[in-house]
Amino acid sequence: MPDAGASMCSVSPDTQRRRRRSWWLRQMHTWHWISSAICLVGMLLFAITGITLNHAASIESKAQRTNWGGELPDTLRGTLADEAVAKAGPGAFPDALGEWLRAQGTLVPHGGSTQWSADEIYWSRPRAGADAWISVDLVSGEVTTEIADRGWIAYFNDLHKGRNTGSAWSWFIDAFAVACLLFCVTGLILLKLHAGHRAGTWPTVFAGLLVPLLLIVFFLH
Repeated sequence: MPDAGASMCSVSPDTQRRRRRSWWLRQMHTWHWISSAICLVGMLLFAITGITLNHAASIESKAQRTNWGGELPDTLRGTLADEAVAKAGPGAFPDALGEWLRAQGTLVPHGGSTQWSADEIYWSRPRAGADAWISVDLVSGEVTTEIADRGWIAYFNDLHKGRNTGSAWSWFIDAFAVACLLFCVTGLILLKLHAGHRAGTWPTVFAGLLVPLLLIVFFLH
């Protein structure tokens, strides 16, 4: 029966190197395609919105605004005015006011933040690509609401920036960034593994570093 130890010792250093290289190639290819699959849609989104953000002044759309105005009943205004004296500062939106707004068929607050003062209740909720606010003048009883929709381009631009998108999207951006790092690092390792057979590998990588560096040094002021 052949000795296993002798068989192992008979493997030449070149064969061991080839086996190690083959193992690393398989691992890097696996992680590279997994990370690229995870990043694909996100990279398309961020690449396209990178273009729209870079040309925001040229393709910015005008916000579509929906406004409404009304006047509070005296009894409700008096109740809210008394309540506002004790609630100066941030607080919850009053339920009675929300029910009255719903009965008028206008904007009803959901989420957002409410600021109380002696003469005004102000609610606002900025969102990706849109904003909404309600202003209640407790002296005159005047109520004003507005919804501003800046369109789909603004919506996706805000997703790119993480502006008014909430914690879930913020966590997604962090996870997406980690996947992109994995994609780039495995790509760099694959470049190194294949560089011996592709003479243009490192000059191309160097050009990818040099071009933006030269633009920063000579054209950004």
